[in-house]
Amino acid sequence: MALQSAKYNLTALIQTYQGLGEGDSFCCEQQSRSLSLSAIELNTALFSLRSSRYNLFMSERLPWIAADPGSQRLLALAEKVAPAPTTLLITGESGSGKDHFARLVHELSPRRDAPFLKIDCTSLPPHLIESELFGHERGAFTGAVDRKLGRLELGGKGTIVLDEIAALSPEAQGKLLRVLQERTFERLGGTEMLRIEARLIALTNTDLNAAVAAGHFREDLFFRLSVLPIIVSPLRERRADIIPAAEHFLSVLAPIHNRGALQFSEPARRVLAAYSWPGNLRELRNAIERAVVFSTASEILPEDLPDNIRAAAGGAALIVGLRSLENLEREAIAQTLEATRYHITKSAEILGISRKTLLEKRKKYGMQ
Repeated sequence: MALQSAKYNLTALIQTYQGLGEGDSFCCEQQSRSLSLSAIELNTALFSLRSSRYNLFMSERLPWIAADPGSQRLLALAEKVAPAPTTLLITGESGSGKDHFARLVHELSPRRDAPFLKIDCTSLPPHLIESELFGHERGAFTGAVDRKLGRLELGGKGTIVLDEIAALSPEAQGKLLRVLQERTFERLGGTEMLRIEARLIALTNTDLNAAVAAGHFREDLFFRLSVLPIIVSPLRERRADIIPAAEHFLSVLAPIHNRGALQFSEPARRVLAAYSWPGNLRELRNAIERAVVFSTASEILPEDLPDNIRAAAGGAALIVGLRSLENLEREAIAQTLEATRYHITKSAEILGISRKTLLEKRKKYGMQ
């Protein structure tokens, strides 16, 4: 519903632009003012549309999957930091689940029933980012015809997530530093000092240490943010999570595309598990949606997955297969030795290898 509303507002504003021609009956000053206002509204509508798309993605969001030890450690960390009001800095590759982790912290905290607001610092021009964050008073800048409350105010006692914080302008970085130091702020064009009660969580896929060294990010702000630095590892380092995450996305996306109950074939599972997923959860989700669209059977087959994933996973799958052969060999040797009551010569004859080779393999597999 929110996505449809955002699209409607955006369409209406585009039509307003198209309708502002030379034949309009209002004077140039009114036209200029209307255009300025519409420009701000258009940017706001675009921001709303992006937020709606984010909320749509979050409606599909994973329960926190902790099949992998790395994810289990992150879950334990979330439980530990959730009760504290301390600012968090979450670093990780694009699509790795930083916002997912931020949401997890919020839902585990006493703030769970308060707002959870997110600002994408790359989606708006610098002055509109500040307006979204701090709000503005009427007349603060051209087109600001009404007072607007910013996210710091609307967040109440909830959680505010600043996504891609490295994209903030130097001026916005300075204002944010003041917020973190004093827990107060002013709306743009205002003089009233307001107090922030929300918790701030900053996300980035940028190496902020390098950004500080290059002069692109304030060192004092970096130190303020990194009281509790958290790194969300990429999906390729949490391999046990791949199949559970894929199954979740399949359960959500199959009904959307009217495919009913779909499941993965075993070969498709092997391809998914072997791929390195450089795009992380976002790439996984997109791959599953493509598979749902292209599949014609009652299960997802390898050929339904993107070509690049099947090709890249092929080499990795071979390595996995070789490791499996080693396991089979180890089991065969162990069972044969047990059957012959550890008679080396008889076991070697049964296995079709020399006595020397059997002793070497026994040593290799720690079966002394």
